[in-house]
Amino acid sequence: MIDPLAFVHPQAKLGKNVTVGPWSYIGADVTLADDCIVESHVVIKGPSTIGQGNHFFQFSSVGEQCQDKKYAGEQTQLIMGDNNIVREGVTIHRGTIQDQGITRIGNDNLLMANAHVAHDCVIGDHCILANSVNLAGHVELGDYGIIGGMTGVHQFVKIGPHAFIGATSWVNQDVPPFVICSGQPCVPRGINSEGLKRRGFDKQTILAIRRGFKILYKQQLPLEEATKQLHSSAESAVQGIAEFIDNSNRGIIR
Repeated sequence: MIDPLAFVHPQAKLGKNVTVGPWSYIGADVTLADDCIVESHVVIKGPSTIGQGNHFFQFSSVGEQCQDKKYAGEQTQLIMGDNNIVREGVTIHRGTIQDQGITRIGNDNLLMANAHVAHDCVIGDHCILANSVNLAGHVELGDYGIIGGMTGVHQFVKIGPHAFIGATSWVNQDVPPFVICSGQPCVPRGINSEGLKRRGFDKQTILAIRRGFKILYKQQLPLEEATKQLHSSAESAVQGIAEFIDNSNRGIIR
């Protein structure tokens, strides 16, 4: 259902059972798949390709041009998966040609009120950005990553799967998978054991991850030696931590 007070550009492509509320704007080069809900006073611009079952709350701005001064009107994109919830006042910007030209958001994510996702960010599946989280450009957030309210994340930072960032933190280096951290700047506090239990990780795997955390953060080993020991683990999740460190460009929190 399209409210008569909404504007939907003739070139926009809307799937089945899409709802667009009053005073909302759907621009050209926007694709909204089936069962999306766009509340009142929402702006969605393109090129943007948005999957099924997404729910956009009032005053959110999706697919807008980025705030990078190098941006010169290039045809960059936003690609969003299925079943995401985008709450009031959220802003999501398209990519830049200085990167892949695409901002990507996966499936089943919750972006709470006034969160900001800058150009070229990559967000996985089942992530949560709490109120007023700010992701600078080129940030990567792995599956099941959770970021507490009013946290700022520096550009090009990578946050691994199942990591948990405490509220009001400042994240200026990469956060390995499974790690809980907080502070200004962020420092490691432990592993996200409760989250791992909820997601079906068995006790043996959680114990191995806890041992990996101790190797990385408690034994005062040089990073190279700690990473070598993580690589030698028989547990694939711990090996994943080592691989994350190998691929870190900004260095990890430590």
